[in-house]
Amino acid sequence: MTQAQQAGTYRLAEFNVNRLGYGAMQLAGPHVYGPPKDKQQAIAVLKETVELGINHLDTSDFYGPHITNQLIREALHPYRDDLVIVTKVGARRGADASWIPAFSAAELESAVHDNLRNLGRDVMDVVNLRLMFDVAGPAEGDIEASMTTMAELQRKGLVRHIGLSNATARQVEQARGIADIVCVQNQYNLAHRGDGALIDALARDGIAYVPFFPLGGFSPLQSAVLSDVANKVQATPMQVALAWLLQRSPNILLIPGTSSVKHLRENVDAAALRLSDDDIQALDAIAPEPR
Repeated sequence: MTQAQQAGTYRLAEFNVNRLGYGAMQLAGPHVYGPPKDKQQAIAVLKETVELGINHLDTSDFYGPHITNQLIREALHPYRDDLVIVTKVGARRGADASWIPAFSAAELESAVHDNLRNLGRDVMDVVNLRLMFDVAGPAEGDIEASMTTMAELQRKGLVRHIGLSNATARQVEQARGIADIVCVQNQYNLAHRGDGALIDALARDGIAYVPFFPLGGFSPLQSAVLSDVANKVQATPMQVALAWLLQRSPNILLIPGTSSVKHLRENVDAAALRLSDDDIQALDAIAPEPR
């Protein structure tokens, strides 16, 4: 058993993926724009992911833009048969590193082709439609047109499966009326827990929930309770935060990101960490889920 397999597996569409994966966003330059400071270190991180047993990579061609996917191809192509690469479309980058919505049919199809070309793939395993009604978080808006385009790209054979990112529960319901949805990727962690009801609903329907910023994002999680539990179980606070997510629901798939081999290994070590009921109860109290 590899280290990543200790987190257990989940059936994502027809793929069996280890629940502890890797998010490649941090491999690009500052503000997810431009090349990394140390390209060889980025390559080393990607090579180490598969050595540790990670078989679920999350990326997008608007990371860089293009940079992260090109690094993945250089490091890992030809890809292992069990490696599942999930990407995102729905945005583009401005010259000032801004994030700009890109929802038209032409923009979505172009983005899929960009991902295919830079990753060296003939078809994408999973493509998440990143909703950009509000960059800061999920916001209501009609997604019929963009989802219809995604379904057409699936019929063309460019996309095997479709997911959503930055979506509300209502948008998930609307999307599922147009095409099958295999995963939802929203912000969720110990301190940001608004999606509890959505996670449970998706679990009942066999749909994966993939929390981005599982460790807090650009401002790492900080809590005296988290630190106390970490000291008790002889782990780092970030390992405890990941273990808490793995125990929160069986449909949660983790994609913590890092540009450091050392931190990557520490993240993967969380796969074997088991928290007691008392530890879970203490951590739950940091930010109770809304009811």
